Amino acid sequence: MKELLLGIDIGTSACKAAVFKKSGEVAASASESYQVSYPKPGYAEQNPDDWWKAVCKATKACMEKGGLNPSDIAGIGVDGLSWAAVAVDRQGNVLANTPLWMDNRSADICEKLNRKIGEEEIFRVSGNPLTAQYTTGKVLWYQENRPEVYRETHKILQSNSFIVYRLTGQISQDVCQSYGWHCFDMEHGVWDDEMRRAMGIPEEFLPEISPCHAVVGTVTKKAAEECGLTEGIPVVAGALDAACGTIGAGVLHNGETQEQGGQAGGVSICTDAYKADPRLILSHYVIPGRWILQGGTTGGGGVMRWMEQEFGGYERMMADELGKSSLVQFNEIAGRVAPGSDGVVFLPYMSGERTPIWDANAKGVFYGLDFSKTKGHMIRAAMEGVAYSVRHNLEVSEEAGASVNILRSMGGSANSLLWTQMKSDITGKPIEVPDSDTATTLGAVILAGVGVGVYRDFEEAVRTAVTVKRRHTPDPEVKEVYDKNYGIYLELYQNLRETMKK
Repeated sequence: MKELLLGIDIGTSACKAAVFKKSGEVAASASESYQVSYPKPGYAEQNPDDWWKAVCKATKACMEKGGLNPSDIAGIGVDGLSWAAVAVDRQGNVLANTPLWMDNRSADICEKLNRKIGEEEIFRVSGNPLTAQYTTGKVLWYQENRPEVYRETHKILQSNSFIVYRLTGQISQDVCQSYGWHCFDMEHGVWDDEMRRAMGIPEEFLPEISPCHAVVGTVTKKAAEECGLTEGIPVVAGALDAACGTIGAGVLHNGETQEQGGQAGGVSICTDAYKADPRLILSHYVIPGRWILQGGTTGGGGVMRWMEQEFGGYERMMADELGKSSLVQFNEIAGRVAPGSDGVVFLPYMSGERTPIWDANAKGVFYGLDFSKTKGHMIRAAMEGVAYSVRHNLEVSEEAGASVNILRSMGGSANSLLWTQMKSDITGKPIEVPDSDTATTLGAVILAGVGVGVYRDFEEAVRTAVTVKRRHTPDPEVKEVYDKNYGIYLELYQNLRETMKK
């Protein structure tokens, strides 16, 4: 039986392709980057065709680097960034760049719809607040601002379903990514026609909903030629990147939680009961009958990438001489500063903020600077600020009735022992770290493996493919200083919220 599985991850800054063995071992991987466009304040968009070009390059490179035969691949899983709105015509052509999860252009439209239908009614159906970041407002923005796009639209696809379409020629919509639509009945996992009509969304825009591990098509001859694959490989519907990262980190049961350390930050808590809170994000999990209650922040690993880009010129220059990347040097510089950064506190709201404050006007802020402070204080404070945002989301999740007993960290940030320990100390939760760099693509592969029968079920898949490589426990000796700074963190936003609107 074929046991190689291909995972494709459509991230905000790059596409990653990885082939895994059944054991979870990576046989080969490759990535291709692309750009985010910021044409106006509050806008953030990408061309979905750039995703496809990156997929083709990455899968070819993956096969070549690993010396792999594409005919040995048993199945393909695709995950992708949240809340896209890929408008395609009947021929599958992309009609416009898609706004991304951090895009706020439809804020006024969402406010009007909340007044017209009622925030409580929208939340009752969808389990999520209607804000500009979700898919709903973006599609209605097309209607008001790009009528030529809206007229020609046949379907609205998510990032993963767009790539699945390019691979198979089949239109699909996985149940997990359906949370981008507020006409999706979150509790029952179906479209709500009454809410759809109230919002003015055409029925034909909405693809049929499938389980995340369901095989929805096979690789076409054309796609095989473009991607260096073999025609006929089964492709499953796929899911949200955070959800795939969650299963790829080994989260199966109620209370187990994935902590996200990629470009964006946040947490994904597995729950076996429907729990909705307007301060948070709720979606169906990749495992049928379960949900993930999410805290999604704009400030994650991207905060450190911004810090390095703007303040890491010397470290980049010294990288070759020291044999250490600029980010590794940043980590060491931060490690020389005491916990609490001597009173420097950072708000990581670098592109507005999602949960739990839902404020498109929120801004990044450094507080507590004086002449005694160094670059190290700012780097460490930035890391601590991201960790405070994790704690904030965990506390709100527990208020909503979710239980959180252990965090499983993934993403590039999880490679930093310092940053991961900070998160454990600040949240007071133990943290386990599986192979953090491959958790998301591994999750996509687990969906494919369950879908095509390489794994009997999700329990077997996690038991077989996910290995914890280190553990962190909270240090009670630093709790007092972090608790004090966390209080300042919360107070700063409350005091600056009105100022940030100006």
